[in-house]
Amino acid sequence: MIERFIDQSSRARLASGNPHKLAELRDALPGWEIELLGTGAFPPEEGATFYENARAKAEHGRAAGDPEAWVLGEDSGIEVAALGGAPGIESARWAEDGVARLLAELKGIEDRRARYVCELVALSGDGEELRGTGTLDGTIARTRRGGEGFGYDPVFVPLGETQTVAELGNEWKASSSHRASAARALTLALRRRSQRGGARGTS
Repeated sequence: MIERFIDQSSRARLASGNPHKLAELRDALPGWEIELLGTGAFPPEEGATFYENARAKAEHGRAAGDPEAWVLGEDSGIEVAALGGAPGIESARWAEDGVARLLAELKGIEDRRARYVCELVALSGDGEELRGTGTLDGTIARTRRGGEGFGYDPVFVPLGETQTVAELGNEWKASSSHRASAARALTLALRRRSQRGGARGTS
């Protein structure tokens, strides 16, 4: 369980319009009060890395966000070994049905190794940055399985498991996903900030 920190430090606005990501982060950060940041259109994901895209979202949200709350930028995706790391940062826009394309691209290929990656960037009202990175290694199944989660979850089998993330379900994701891992890393960064005598609140 992730412990609760300073009240103001655990208030955040997520610079995203994705309710699935909001739900996962609320589960992964139970001590935080997180809401979607309604800023209309978000900047295009033009960065070369997940981190660059996450930071760009956080900066965009910071300009419109509550100065007393952190703004979270998040970017995530799946990297498939046999595809040279694709779709990577293009995961969300790789295809109208990313799972169908992934299965087609891997047809007849034995190397099914893949990993999920998530970057979280938190910006305070005065521009202080905290960062959390999370990964989840696994393989790509040969068919869709399961009804929970979203994105590539119906075909992603985590290392050490026999079921897909969609079969393992949202409760499993709350503690074990790449997003949960990034959330733990972010929480650790906040703990270290607090131990350094960081200001109460965000500025």
